[in-house]
Amino acid sequence: MGDSSASYIHMVQHLIEKCLIFNMTKEECMEALSKHADIKPVITSTVWNELEKENKEFFENYALSKSKEDRMSEEETSRMIQKMISESPKDSDDQT
Repeated sequence: MGDSSASYIHMVQHLIEKCLIFNMTKEECMEALSKHADIKPVITSTVWNELEKENKEFFENYALSKSKEDRMSEEETSRMIQKMISESPKDSDDQT
């Protein structure tokens, strides 16, 4: 079970990193992963918070550099997340 949990957390982390590439806020990321990847917002929030702790300087700069016009529309976000999910390995339990 430990490997499965670690694999799941790594998948959530990977999806959060994709959200960061798309200039999403934490709230946008939580909503997108809940809606499109069926990941509970509390899990996304917890993993995001741990990433913030580990990468404090990055997240400070990320927050400063964000602006409304940099964000993707809901439709673009939906397409990109569906693409990410379809490209993810189907059997993540076998990967370590």
